Amino acid sequence: MLGSSPACFAIRFSTPPIAGALVAAPEETKVILPHRPRELDSKAKRNIVIAVLLAMFLATLDSTIVAPALPTIGGSLGGAFFLPWIVSGYFLTSTAVTPLYGKLSDIHGRRPVMLAALALFLLGSLACALSPNMTTLIIARAVQGIGGGGLVALAQTVVADIASPLERAKYTVYISTMWAASSIAGPALGGFLAQHLSWTAIFWLNLPLGVPAYVMCDRLLRDLPQVRRPHRLDWLGGALVIGATAALMLALTLGGAYLPWRSGIVIGLGALAIALAVGFVAHLRRAPEPLIPPAIFANRVVDKASASMFLAMFVYVAAIIYLPLYFEACLRLDPTLSGVSLIGVLGASVISSNFTGLRIPRAPRYKMMGYCGLPASVAALTALAAFAPRLNFWAAEALILTYGLGLGTLFPVLQISVQNAVNPSDMGAATATLTFVRSLGSALGVAVFGAVVFAFGLGEPSAVAQADPANATAAFQVAFALMALATAGSLLFYAGMEERPLRGPAPARVT
Repeated sequence: MLGSSPACFAIRFSTPPIAGALVAAPEETKVILPHRPRELDSKAKRNIVIAVLLAMFLATLDSTIVAPALPTIGGSLGGAFFLPWIVSGYFLTSTAVTPLYGKLSDIHGRRPVMLAALALFLLGSLACALSPNMTTLIIARAVQGIGGGGLVALAQTVVADIASPLERAKYTVYISTMWAASSIAGPALGGFLAQHLSWTAIFWLNLPLGVPAYVMCDRLLRDLPQVRRPHRLDWLGGALVIGATAALMLALTLGGAYLPWRSGIVIGLGALAIALAVGFVAHLRRAPEPLIPPAIFANRVVDKASASMFLAMFVYVAAIIYLPLYFEACLRLDPTLSGVSLIGVLGASVISSNFTGLRIPRAPRYKMMGYCGLPASVAALTALAAFAPRLNFWAAEALILTYGLGLGTLFPVLQISVQNAVNPSDMGAATATLTFVRSLGSALGVAVFGAVVFAFGLGEPSAVAQADPANATAAFQVAFALMALATAGSLLFYAGMEERPLRGPAPARVT
């Protein structure tokens, strides 16, 4: 039993290189514990996971819940031309800040940075609900995204902190289930609230969910070590990566939709994105405290896993967004049935991801599960491209279900492989980097495949309803073929990723 006045313990240790992982000079680290460390049993770990996943659920829900309410928001605030920025503003900032949060949590510890991200997210939600005009709403959504990006990255990092790679696999079940729940519930809930209450209810909803998440994280994450290192945050690196991402997203969003691809603005934004990206890479090689340690990408596991994740998410999120459009424009289903069509791909990916996560600790060759799944995904997308004009609902649904089943095997293997391959001192940066790559692939995939849709004149809801089925089918044949190629590229990088024995057993004590 602890006394009434908590003691403070400081532990100094050197982190030795792990065999087969990143080789770095031993670094003296000061870990400050607010009280005597206690053993984390399975119940305590489960409570911590529930707390951080509730926070993560808020962030993932807000990436999808707003889309069905956009017409209502446009009618209320005006400025319909800027409606896409309500979604892209959140997606842009949440994507760009993930490496920043990884470094912050490595410097200051998980708990204070998680609480700061939650506070930013809730303040942004409040500002969204009270926004009197479109400009204020877009800015508030950007602030909300800055907090949301941290919640996604830090939740997965905390899970990595409390469990070894062998034990961590089972927690991927919770993470994948949460992702699917937010993806399915978001559009349905957003449409219901906007139709029957008010579009502002979408943002007010975050407060009764976010406050308990804040309280739970504040209390439960006290059992994690609070790391203090005499490091400096790489503000310049953060600014460069945010600027490059923002410029590229702007170019992909405006090009073809609102401005010609050859316009000076679009070309200038693309050139600026390339220049900032080159500057970021050059900066990482010179900075004493880089935002993303270059040694992380020198790791033969991390570089291949990141490339594989990027291409997989490049396709996956775009498929979720544009498949209902395929069913509506090509197969002439109503919007309700078109939305229901997503249950197949989302449910299948969750089932296979959960199965893979549970099997990883007991599989001597855990990469084999991805080899079984990804080729099936490539084959399903190829069949969609080849036979799109002749498919009925059930045939198309069977193919996208096969795609989801195959892709779901990839995600837990990649995440656990990366976290297993780096030193514990780089865990936050490595996890946040993988999350950034995942988010960047999602954002760019939506933009690229959106450009394909716009090129065939399917961008507006009225155009979808009146679209020529032959023209719409041609658009999706091109889109499905590109998706198949990108997924095949993900498989090639996955095949090149080294398979290393997972570290274990699970740690009995967090110190």
